[in-house]
Amino acid sequence: MGEEGVIEKIAGPLVVADKMRGCEMYEVIKVGEEGLMGETIRLDGDFAYIQVYEDTTGLKPGEPVIRTKAPLSVELGPGILKNFYDGVQRPLEDIKHTLEKIKPKAGDYIARGVYVNALDRTKKWNFTPTAEEGKEVVGGDILGEVLETKVIRHKILVPPRARGKILELKGGEFTVDECIARIQTDGEDVELKMMQKWPVRKGRPYKEKLDPEVPLLTGQRINDTFFPIAKGGTGAIPGGFGTGKTVMQHQLARWADAQVIVYIGCGERGNEMTEVLEDFPELVDPYSGEKLMERSTLIANTSNMPVAAREASIYTGITLAEYYRDMGYDVAVQADSTSRWAEALREISGRLEEMPGEEGFPAYLATRLSDFYERAGRVRTLCADSEGRIGSVTVVGAVSPPGGDFSEPVTQNTLRVVGVFWALDSTLADRRHFPAISWLRSYSLYLDNLREWFNKPSSPDFTVQHEEMMALLQKEAELQEIVQLVGADALPPRERGTLEVARMIREDFLQQNAYHAIDSFCSLEKQYLMAKIIRRWYDYASEAIEHGIGLEKLGGMRIKDAIARMKYVRSEEFREKYEEIMRDMKDEFEVIKRKEEGG
Repeated sequence: MGEEGVIEKIAGPLVVADKMRGCEMYEVIKVGEEGLMGETIRLDGDFAYIQVYEDTTGLKPGEPVIRTKAPLSVELGPGILKNFYDGVQRPLEDIKHTLEKIKPKAGDYIARGVYVNALDRTKKWNFTPTAEEGKEVVGGDILGEVLETKVIRHKILVPPRARGKILELKGGEFTVDECIARIQTDGEDVELKMMQKWPVRKGRPYKEKLDPEVPLLTGQRINDTFFPIAKGGTGAIPGGFGTGKTVMQHQLARWADAQVIVYIGCGERGNEMTEVLEDFPELVDPYSGEKLMERSTLIANTSNMPVAAREASIYTGITLAEYYRDMGYDVAVQADSTSRWAEALREISGRLEEMPGEEGFPAYLATRLSDFYERAGRVRTLCADSEGRIGSVTVVGAVSPPGGDFSEPVTQNTLRVVGVFWALDSTLADRRHFPAISWLRSYSLYLDNLREWFNKPSSPDFTVQHEEMMALLQKEAELQEIVQLVGADALPPRERGTLEVARMIREDFLQQNAYHAIDSFCSLEKQYLMAKIIRRWYDYASEAIEHGIGLEKLGGMRIKDAIARMKYVRSEEFREKYEEIMRDMKDEFEVIKRKEEGG
């Protein structure tokens, strides 16, 4: 039992405790008779200011406050994947079963003061050693493996700060807190288990951070072709209500070519998180053929759950992601939404009576956002091998600006630290154009780094196609101002041809149906060939217009129907369809040209 203080006053999730001299910042505290979980966020003489991660209703001044002398930490080991956690890594399914036994009338809500281990202490895992006894090991070296799910081999690592000679290494069935190895370090024996703990506010160490030179492919055409994100990169999806942030996050979680998915629902509505909890166990992973949950973990801290725990939830999620990164996996973190997390910061800051910054957010909002996003990266991990393993954490945060106002503080401070900006446009959403990512407001800072990867021998002009299509869309935006004044018929034929091909890019390429069995995902080869088809049509149309052929004849071409339907052709069959469309397009343009020449 730790040292004891006493509650002095209570303000919502903030509790001020007296007799706490010697307490440390971010130390976990047990508050009140029920032992509610909290964390120290300010120290002032004998007083400690504690943010409590549970409902404080009914707490009274004078109740005891007990120090644990440990920071808020997560348990790392087999059993994280396929699990649903709350913001402080309490397993929701296990809590429900526990409450059914001790408080049968608790219903679907977490009763206060209930503590359940994040990792099951009774389940036995089959541990297969891969290291050798007598070998010198350092932090990050692999001791062995556990088949955590059907698709993920969980590598048991030497803790980052440990090093020494392996005295004993056992194989077989073990629980996460049983000894599997002993190493000799500084003259003493240290037992190693499959589970280790790590403080959530401290990034896990690595050997070297690498340049973002490999893209994280998402299967979404506007993302991969126009605004790609790199493995180890950071992205933001800001948008007003109804613009499709959550669906976009679901698409990235489902289709991104990461091996592990960490989905953090920090403050969004409960029904949105319910949809994730119901869908993920049913969705089939396109890369393995198994269920998507086999490589995912979900952290749910919805808007009706304790507000202070939102603040902890994103640190919990990023720490779990770093742990799998250290095994050499590519991890994708989806945070939905960082605006709700920032609102939790604002509420706690207000309770602390701190000087407010812009729109009431604390002055340190930008620093906290940076601390979170900068834990992303593609790294060479710790281990004795000089080459090391390469793993990555890619972070994409949804932002929910009130009224879709991108000038508000959370959006603006996020823009300063992320590398990709996928701006959702309510006008596009109103026109039922999804994904509603604005091609005129979005950008990617990774384009130059990824240029060489995209322009490989199979697609040597990939970035050229992207640049040409973007130029056409920008030209269309300029022409639309003239069209609104004088109408499209007043434009010269070539400009009308530009409007038509821009429409094809928007409707036949950029629009993508997240709920269509085939169109939900588009391989990079298919994206490249689709863009090539549209470019070829524009080349033929420009040539035809130069020869005096009217746009109305080109508008009625049969091949345009095939181009409009090409997105619904399976990726593995698309090469054949591409050759067929190219052949038919050439033939139809030649027929039109001959008819025009024949009078």
